[in-house]
Amino acid sequence: MLKINTRFCFLFILIVVFSYSHPTKQRLTFDEFFDATAFSTLSLSPTNEHLFFGTRRASWNTSSFESALWIYEIQKQTTKLITRNHHKTIQPKWSPNGLWIALLLDQTSANATHSDLHGQSTSTHSQTQQCIHLYSIESNELLSVELGDALPLEFTWSDTDLSLYVAATNKPLPSTDDEWKDVIEYRKSKSYEHSSIIQVDIISPKESLSVQTTVVSNLSFFISELIFAPTEQKLFVISASLLMEDLNLFEIYSIDLRNTSSPPVRLTHNEDFESNLKLSPDCQHLLFQTNTINSNNRKLNNTQISLSALNLLDGQVTRLAQDFHGNINNYMPTSDGIIYILGQLGTEIHLYSLKSLSSDVIEHVGWNGSYEMLTVTDQHSMAMVYSSTDTPQEIYFINDIDQLQNAQPITSENQLFTERDLPRALPYRWQNKDDHRTIEGMLHYPPGKYLSKNLPLLVLIHGGPYAASINHFSPNWYTWSALAASEGWLVLEPNYRGSTGYGDAFLQELRYRPLQIAGQDILHGVDQLIRDGIADPHRLTVGGYSYGGFLTNWLITQTKQFNAALSGAGSFDHTSSWGTMDIPTLLTHLFGGYPWETPHIYQSQSPIYQVDRIRTPTLITTGEADIRVPASQSYIMERALYYRGVPVKLFVFPREGHELSDNPWHGKIKAREEIKWLKQYGHQSFL
Repeated sequence: MLKINTRFCFLFILIVVFSYSHPTKQRLTFDEFFDATAFSTLSLSPTNEHLFFGTRRASWNTSSFESALWIYEIQKQTTKLITRNHHKTIQPKWSPNGLWIALLLDQTSANATHSDLHGQSTSTHSQTQQCIHLYSIESNELLSVELGDALPLEFTWSDTDLSLYVAATNKPLPSTDDEWKDVIEYRKSKSYEHSSIIQVDIISPKESLSVQTTVVSNLSFFISELIFAPTEQKLFVISASLLMEDLNLFEIYSIDLRNTSSPPVRLTHNEDFESNLKLSPDCQHLLFQTNTINSNNRKLNNTQISLSALNLLDGQVTRLAQDFHGNINNYMPTSDGIIYILGQLGTEIHLYSLKSLSSDVIEHVGWNGSYEMLTVTDQHSMAMVYSSTDTPQEIYFINDIDQLQNAQPITSENQLFTERDLPRALPYRWQNKDDHRTIEGMLHYPPGKYLSKNLPLLVLIHGGPYAASINHFSPNWYTWSALAASEGWLVLEPNYRGSTGYGDAFLQELRYRPLQIAGQDILHGVDQLIRDGIADPHRLTVGGYSYGGFLTNWLITQTKQFNAALSGAGSFDHTSSWGTMDIPTLLTHLFGGYPWETPHIYQSQSPIYQVDRIRTPTLITTGEADIRVPASQSYIMERALYYRGVPVKLFVFPREGHELSDNPWHGKIKAREEIKWLKQYGHQSFL
């Protein structure tokens, strides 16, 4: 008996010691989830001595987001703050010799607004005087360059540290016409989409900043990007429009600085969205990413985001990395001709490279997960943002690509999440039994219940539709699978037909059946989880935002198996959506034509005509100023369900566009109420 007690005591002591030496991590709380830091920009200096990076996090006391810009000194491993108010969309840029960083500060106000390129109504300027700012690496000063009332759209440096070019526009003045007073003619009100190119020459860069500004070109379109080509003495620009209904308004042009009186030369004649414009090292090609969406004017297949090169000698455009069958999220060329690529295949984003414009893609072995930002110097030093479902986002730095698996973080912005018991996730695959297509998604288990059975399920559907749920950790109101899993839900994020990372054909199959085929993909995934014993068939819920809202609205007309639904910024009547949204081209493509050309598709895919089938209690959320999926769609849905006697609530967030980026409380309240809705209705059937 004494031996048994002694052994028992010894074992008890071991357990206690082990427990204290390996403390159990705490569960992630709701408030902690929304205190994450996101990275907004990242760039190494030409000298390879510094790195600037941007952070964005909630400022709860001011009901706003803090957008900070930092400078990191690589040798000393020290970080200094530049500003807590840098522009949220226009990226800072290094001067050619790395002595300056040009940047814009956020000068927004609630008094004057225009529609931006991100699906929301945004402020234009709080002051008459607009400025571009120059941060000096040597003096640590932030100096301003006045641009008058010209609103900056984008900028680029010339080939010296003493000159840069700014694309700007002027907001139209209120009408003083005695005949029309304040009446607006719709098409005419859009005619102010024009730009000017302003050359800014720095006369005295040290003692007191003195500059000279000259307008070098006036253009009849907005500019979304511009770069300078020193050997050609040209500017290359991408035109844009705030209303995406004519794809011919999104093209690449050249402006000859040696003859600014001549009109810009159009270099592309397609219907693609070009972006991320860069010059090849030999200055003979323009590199850019291409997002293809068909209009009714041509019969070409849409593709994932690809990488293209435009030959400046003969004007030919070539698609690069044709052997890569995924989505190209970003790229960086180096002076020796190598192009580094961040490419998404399935649920992973990894690092690849091209040795030349005509070579095959080479994969560089790193970690599973997602490399979501990249900057590379000519010496091949690189910094990137990396995360996975169990590793929070941080910036990593390496001196050589061969060190990729040994990269070390240089930030600790999200250290708290490494101290929490995060949900574990894995890719999950199933077949659509109707056409035998293999579908994949991310499956997130509640903490402590990895690979458990009979769990309550939330199907959380990504937007886009040309996007994907991936192996990353980016906590916010939109990608909140980790929060839902921490609240006890098994979360399936399906990459339905139309998702990126699975080849162009997988993307194209969404057309003509944009809700039906994607919805079937999702329902087959739910059925498979039930057959595998993973999901409890009596505790099923569904939700999504943007196109995820489209699909949520559709799914609850097709089945009564979901106990609760979360509909965020989803279309309910696709014909009226086409008539009021800022990207009607997307619906024209998805539905195979205009509403009067394919009315049977618009009607058969619209939930408004099948409301009598809905029994699922539904929580609806929308931004008041959303022009991507106007709030009117949510009002229509709420009224329809209310009249049908289906439990429904609608929350409208003031001043918010599609991205809910004005006030962090709005996204937090959205998630709070959605979790409450799941708890209230998700565990009981309303059949």
